[in-house]
Amino acid sequence: MKKIEPNETIITGHNIFPQGKIVGDEANQRILDLANGYLGKFGHDQSGWDTLYQDPSDGRFWELIYPESELQGGGPPSLVLI
Repeated sequence: MKKIEPNETIITGHNIFPQGKIVGDEANQRILDLANGYLGKFGHDQSGWDTLYQDPSDGRFWELIYPESELQGGGPPSLVLI
């Protein structure tokens, strides 16, 4: 898993369609890996969709959001520096 670089302020996942199937791209998988195994979880909003994380290496806070939430399954995720 590639950790978050000091110059990064947003990581945005996208859907891709290989062989007619909807799957997440590399950024999508990276976000999920960071959220599930590296970043420290601080909490989430009432809906449960937006989650606040902290990067243990530099203390920066990141929000996991789903900017295309109208899509099936909430759409691809984004990690945004707070």
